[in-house]
Amino acid sequence: MSHFDEAGAAVQAALDAGARYADARVMVCRTESMTARNGSVEDLGSDESAGLGVRALVGSSWGFYAVPDLSEPSARAAGRRAAQIAAASAQVPGPPVELTHSTPVTASWSSDCKVDPLSVPLADKGDLLVRATLAAKEAGADLAHANYAIWDTHKWFVSSEGHRIDQHIRECGGGVTANAIGDGEVQRRSLPGQYGTRGWELIEELDLVGNAPRLAEEARELLTAPLCPAGETTLILGGSQLALQIHESVGHAIELDRILGWEAAFAGTSWLDLNKLGELRYGSDLMNITIDPSFPGALGSFGFDDEGTPAAKRHAVRDGIWVGVLAGRDSAAVAGLDYAGSVRSDGWARLPMVRMTNVGLEPGPHTLDEIIAATDDGVFMETNRSWSIDDRRLNFQFGCEIGYEIKNGKRGRMLRNPTYTGIGPKFWQSMDMLSSETVAWGTPNCGKGQPGQIGHTGHPAAPARFTNVRVGVHG
Repeated sequence: MSHFDEAGAAVQAALDAGARYADARVMVCRTESMTARNGSVEDLGSDESAGLGVRALVGSSWGFYAVPDLSEPSARAAGRRAAQIAAASAQVPGPPVELTHSTPVTASWSSDCKVDPLSVPLADKGDLLVRATLAAKEAGADLAHANYAIWDTHKWFVSSEGHRIDQHIRECGGGVTANAIGDGEVQRRSLPGQYGTRGWELIEELDLVGNAPRLAEEARELLTAPLCPAGETTLILGGSQLALQIHESVGHAIELDRILGWEAAFAGTSWLDLNKLGELRYGSDLMNITIDPSFPGALGSFGFDDEGTPAAKRHAVRDGIWVGVLAGRDSAAVAGLDYAGSVRSDGWARLPMVRMTNVGLEPGPHTLDEIIAATDDGVFMETNRSWSIDDRRLNFQFGCEIGYEIKNGKRGRMLRNPTYTGIGPKFWQSMDMLSSETVAWGTPNCGKGQPGQIGHTGHPAAPARFTNVRVGVHG
C-alpha cells in the first residue's frame, strides 16, 4: 500500500495556506523486543504505529504538525495547521530561512534483509535467549540477561519541490550479559550489543549461546582481578569502545545544529568553531572519520534522509584535519555549505533534526595483534561500562568492563574497573596505531532533542592505540 497521496495532500494544503516550502512523511512503524533472565523470558513487547508529519516554511519560521489519521481530509488539515503554526512563529522577526539545493527525485529504497526478523517464530526467539542465559548461568554467572530488538519502518516522503520517495528499513540486534556478584561488588561482561540495518541473520551471527560461557567466566574472574592502576600510559581500545568514543567525542561534536547553538538548551553545544573548518587539527594523520549513510548493513544507513537528500559518503576528518559536519538543508545554508543529508526523526510525530548517520573511522594499516606486539607497557580496554562527557563534547571519562595489562608486547593479567580520561583533540592527536579490523558497531539509543527523540546510529571502528593517556581514574 502506498501513502504518497496522503503526503501529497498535506503538502498541497500547506502551500495553499501560505507556505513557501512544505514536506510530509507518512511512517508505518512496527517494533518487537524480548528479554530473558536466568533461563526465563521476562519481557516481550510489540507495537505498531502509523501517522503523518508535515513541515511548512513561512518566512523565517518552520511549523510542524502530526496526525495519526491517514485519511486525506486529516492530511490536508495537518498541512494547513503546520502552515498556520509557521506563520504565527514568523511574526517574531528573525533571519530568513534558506535551504541548500536538493534535486527532486522519485525513488524507492530498501535495506538488505536475508531473513525477515518479524517472520521468525516467537518460540524460536525465546528459546535462543533462554539458552544463552542458561549457558551463562552454567558457566558461573549469578545473573544473566539476553535480549533482541527489531524495528520495521516504511516511509513515504513528498516535498513541494517534487520529491516522491518511499523506503523500507529493517533493523535488528541483540546481546547477552553475564553478571558475577562478589563481596560488595558486581562485575559485568557483555557481548557488545550489535545492531544494524539487516535481518535476523545478524542475530544468528552473534552466536549468543556460544559466547555466553566466556562472558560468565570473565565476569567471575574480574571479581578477584587487580584494580586498574592509576597513571599515564599507552592505551589500546577495542573496537566497540572506540565506536562509543567516536559517537560521544566526534559524532555529537560535528552536529551542525550544536555548533550553531540550536541545541544549547538541552543537549549542549560543541567546542568546534565553523571558522576553523578545513584547517583545525582534530587528531593524528591516522584519523580519517567519514559520514557514510550508504555503509552496507550499518545501523545509521538509509537511501535518503528525511529531507529527501540521497545518502552519500563524505569526510568529517581527513588526515586529522576537520573538514565536514552533519547538517540539514537549513543549517547548511546558514553555514554556507553546499551539502546536507543528515536529518532524521524517530517517528511520524516528531520534527526531523540533524542526527548522526554512520560516523566512523576508516581502517588503519595494522592488526590488534600487531598493536599489542608493538606496545612495551600499557593497558588494553574493551566494552563500555560507563561514560561521561561535558556539554561541549570536549572533556570525557569512560569506564570499560574489562582491561588487560600489556607488558613487553604481550597481553598479561586481567584488570578490574578500568577507566580512562582525556580531552577530545589531545586524545585523538595521540592515536599512533589503528587496526584494519573494522566492525560497523550500532548504537540504538542515542538521545537528542526536545521533546526527546531516540536515534539509531552506526560507528565503523577497529582497535586503536593512544599514547600518554591518563587511566585508572576512580572517584
